[in-house]
Amino acid sequence: MREATIENRFRLAVKSRGGLSIKLVSVSMTGLPDRLNLLPGGRLFFSEFKYARNKLSARQEAVIHVLRGLGFAVYVIDETNIDEHIKKLDECIKPL
Repeated sequence: MREATIENRFRLAVKSRGGLSIKLVSVSMTGLPDRLNLLPGGRLFFSEFKYARNKLSARQEAVIHVLRGLGFAVYVIDETNIDEHIKKLDECIKPL
């Protein structure tokens, strides 16, 4: 499964649960995760998508470390764990 396919499948799963999955593009900071996900109930997390054989770059690892240090959840999602992460979406959504 291609990285773009994994990303789109997850984006649609977030959308189907009433959330937003916003593509992150920055001209001033490299290594940001691919998407910021906003779920009902005020939950948010970052997601980085990888083809199963690809690894995070050193810059991506550093940025993820900083984000996690600030208390944000960051998930690295690939074809081997996408179903698990889609199931976690329902657990993350707080009742309104």
